[in-house]
Amino acid sequence: MIQDEHELELLISSRFPIIALETQEEARALALLRRCALNLKLPVRTWSVTTGLSADPTSATGVTPQDPAAALRAVASAGAPGLYVWLDIHPFLSNPLHVRLLKEIASNYDRVGRTSILLGYRIDIPSEIEKQTVRFALSLPDKDAILGIVRSEVADWQRRHGGAELKGAREIFDLMLRHLSGLTEVDVRRLVRFAFQNDGVIDGDDLPRLIQQKHKILARDSVLSFEIETAKFSDVAGLEALKAWLQRRRAPFLGDESAQGLDVPKGIMLLGVQGCGKSLAAKAVAGAWGVPLMRLDFGALYNKFLGETERNLREALKAADAMAPCVLWIDEMEKGVAPGGTTVDGGESRRVLGALLTWMSERKSRVFIVATSNDIEALPPELVRKGRLDEIFFVDLPSPVVRAEIFRIHLRKRGQDPAKFALDKLVDQTAGFSGAEVEQAVVSSLYEANARQQPLDDALMLAEIARTRPLSVVMAERIARLRAWAVDRTVMAD
Repeated sequence: MIQDEHELELLISSRFPIIALETQEEARALALLRRCALNLKLPVRTWSVTTGLSADPTSATGVTPQDPAAALRAVASAGAPGLYVWLDIHPFLSNPLHVRLLKEIASNYDRVGRTSILLGYRIDIPSEIEKQTVRFALSLPDKDAILGIVRSEVADWQRRHGGAELKGAREIFDLMLRHLSGLTEVDVRRLVRFAFQNDGVIDGDDLPRLIQQKHKILARDSVLSFEIETAKFSDVAGLEALKAWLQRRRAPFLGDESAQGLDVPKGIMLLGVQGCGKSLAAKAVAGAWGVPLMRLDFGALYNKFLGETERNLREALKAADAMAPCVLWIDEMEKGVAPGGTTVDGGESRRVLGALLTWMSERKSRVFIVATSNDIEALPPELVRKGRLDEIFFVDLPSPVVRAEIFRIHLRKRGQDPAKFALDKLVDQTAGFSGAEVEQAVVSSLYEANARQQPLDDALMLAEIARTRPLSVVMAERIARLRAWAVDRTVMAD
């Protein structure tokens, strides 16, 4: 892209001795470097462990050392300015000799302008040369570039199929374009081919497959998991206030023309009694809005090696940005960013919190956060303030009306006709039950009915309910304290 070419030429002209270029698009990066070198009238020499150092066009020797130390010494003795591209040299930067030779080349830059380009998928810069190094990243295709790639692939498909017409609804095509953002040019081309290669049709069945493939590409080294089964709001009983709030923000989040000028919603915090549907609600947001659901696992995020946890978080957030528009579900957030980490883990949790807060405040991508927590008092106040999240909802124990709907949902899901049961009696006997406990009463009753080789009936259900001690009874004091705390501090989800 023209912008990449301009920025890279600017870095080279600004006399940075070492440029680290992390990318998997090696061919594209080399083509860009050669264009910049041509514009700046500089020679280009490349090195790899398989082919060695490409020959100096001004030398008659044609020496191409493959050993990194020999190649670095050859460059150090070169008397002319130029670009020296080191392909996948990062494994060799653990050797002090190689680092020292690279540092000497950089230190002599004012005498001979030799720019070292470290080109590879992942480059960890040794501290000895960190001050002499600047990082550069290839930009991702924007909307116009993606459209150009899609048109190119469509034209290629038509040529190979004798001019056949590619079929598909306009709205599906537009959604496909939206979900191709955040990928490299190579990956965009692969996913476009993946979408219509077999049948020459782009339809609603292709989108979930495309989104799933996109996540596989982005999550190779990420701690994000892609939730394939996202619930619809029809699967969530109650939560009417939350549903209405989300419905009003659907169009602004998706960027519909009807909502131009409105701020993109950032996210919500869901608090409440365990088992009352917080996780199901998080899934339902993605299902109702028709966007991917990504789950951030704080357990997988933390790494025993210093600095790796923060890298894991940055990679996860980068992947979420690339999946936009999407919902990022951070479950039980208090387990990952609890205060007091400075004395427990060397301050790692504090640094993770700082990185997360910065991203939440500054992100421009359409990533809607749904954070769930069972203990908001364990969360730092700067995390839950307005501006980083839009609202805090409390998911309380279900009301009688909601419990009746929960019974209907789970009976239907298991092939039972709710009309055959005395729901009023079942609802009366489940006062204080959470949604999960109501569901488990249905599940356990079905097991009992199967063991007795008889149909499920009210008697079996009532017997199972009588045997159950809900959490609101087992932990009555704690639940009561949580509900009392939430009354004046949160918005009721129901």
